[in-house]
Amino acid sequence: MPTILDKVQGVFGKKEHAEPASALQAAALTNAAGITAATEAESTTPAFDHGKVTVIFVLGGPGAGKGTQCDKLVKDYGFVHLSAGDLLRAEQNRPGSQYGDMIREYIREGKIVPMEVTIKLLENAMRSALSARAKEEKGEDKWGAAWAEGRGRFLIDGFPRKMDQAIKFDEDVCKSGFVLFLSTTEAVLLQRLLERGKTSGREDDNPESISKRFRTFEETSMPVVEYYRQRQKVVEIDSSPPIEEVYAKIRIAVDAALAMVAP
Repeated sequence: MPTILDKVQGVFGKKEHAEPASALQAAALTNAAGITAATEAESTTPAFDHGKVTVIFVLGGPGAGKGTQCDKLVKDYGFVHLSAGDLLRAEQNRPGSQYGDMIREYIREGKIVPMEVTIKLLENAMRSALSARAKEEKGEDKWGAAWAEGRGRFLIDGFPRKMDQAIKFDEDVCKSGFVLFLSTTEAVLLQRLLERGKTSGREDDNPESISKRFRTFEETSMPVVEYYRQRQKVVEIDSSPPIEEVYAKIRIAVDAALAMVAP
């Protein structure tokens, strides 16, 4: 059976150590400009060179541990962690946003926001993070070549949710490196989310809602996982074990992934 390293070896380059990138993450979230006229413009080539910019999609059912594991990767590797949901919520509350009311209505009705809006927000957030990193004092550079000369590394959490989003992002923004798929059983997800619901205050952390969210993930996001799996771009990690055990396996994949973008 292929190991985690086998799944990603030959696709990426050398291992590189890193430090927290909270400032970059904040810049990406707070400086993600509203949608501009470019939203409607058709792109002929991706906005970013995937030879310099590493994008890892992080997918998994509700409660699979995506946020927890992304936080660890940000700290240890200097990724900027972008959540499509966070960006949409920020945009709907941004004063003067052309799309705020529309986003609010879609979220309220439980519908998926038009992909052009979500993808443009992600592109803007990536551009803001790259710009912020380029302006940092070179003498205080903790990341070496990881963010030099237009390079960067991003975790995109909970996206793409549908096939058309996956294809459009690859075509217009940046060809993704691979999909980190955190898999587990519905029973484990149910147990985790019910436990979280005791303190989270979230209305959707109840058995009925959790079951619906799991079904939605299977129906809309699993075809995306299979699409990338056929292209040998999925690293699947069982997220049922304890957090640190899962993270140790994730690090093997990420170490191999970062090798190809190292100078």
